[in-house]
Amino acid sequence: MWTNMRSAASKYWALGAASLFGGGTAWATPHDGGINFQSPATKTAENIQSFHNEVLIIITVITVFVTALLIWVMIRYNKRSNPVPKKFSHNTTIEILWTVVPVLILVWIAKGSFPLLYEQDVMPAEAREEEIVDIKVYGNMWFWDYTYNVGSDQEFNVESRMLKAGAPDASLELHPERGDIAQLSVNNPMVAPIGKYVRLKISAKDVIHAWTIPQFMIKVDAMPGKLNQLWFKVDEPGVFYGQCSELCGKDHSNMPIELRMVTEPQYAEWQRLYKESPEQARAYLDQVRPKPAQVASAQ
Repeated sequence: MWTNMRSAASKYWALGAASLFGGGTAWATPHDGGINFQSPATKTAENIQSFHNEVLIIITVITVFVTALLIWVMIRYNKRSNPVPKKFSHNTTIEILWTVVPVLILVWIAKGSFPLLYEQDVMPAEAREEEIVDIKVYGNMWFWDYTYNVGSDQEFNVESRMLKAGAPDASLELHPERGDIAQLSVNNPMVAPIGKYVRLKISAKDVIHAWTIPQFMIKVDAMPGKLNQLWFKVDEPGVFYGQCSELCGKDHSNMPIELRMVTEPQYAEWQRLYKESPEQARAYLDQVRPKPAQVASAQ
């Protein structure tokens, strides 16, 4: 019963937020003045946003109650309305209530947040080894590199650098006509297959960086000499963006993350092409890029 009540509350709150911020999927589209999350692309992100909406209801109720209480006290007990003040200093009932009620609220929040923290960190037990794709991620000053097929004779590495208008290197030139986005698009996006559990092993080669995709609700530091791990599973093709989220030097803002989620056959074809020619592989990714309605932007 309680689970159904929580689910219904989250559903109606999400519907209200969607109508308030634009309706349909438009409310999650990045735009100037946007104040909400991007649309979730994984089940974990959906769960986190649902929990956020539930907590938002609680803190809104608390804020309204405390504000109303303050206003009532200022009006009812100011000097003019109450020239002779009361002289008591304690109220056992009130003190018990303002201790027990916040504790119960915090316990309820902990009950919802701890499983989500575990879910973000630990891959589901039902994930079979053949369903897992491993990609090693290294942060560098100031670009990312991705290693595929780790430990096999098919292993290869891809450097991912930000595209810029007027870049001296033609391969790093920004092309808005093909869908490139300033400060977010890269020459060689990270590529992963849909319907698979993608396990990232993340480190850094110089200073601390941080890898994140907001629509997946995941983020972890990339630290020299330490291997951290993330996982995600996306079921629909799309283009997703993030940025280095740890201040790492003068070009920190030039470390975007672009991820292309493609079908398994497209993933295999991209790998084959990249080994022959990175330029052909990039052209292929642009060819199979989802239509604009399917592209998930960032910021």
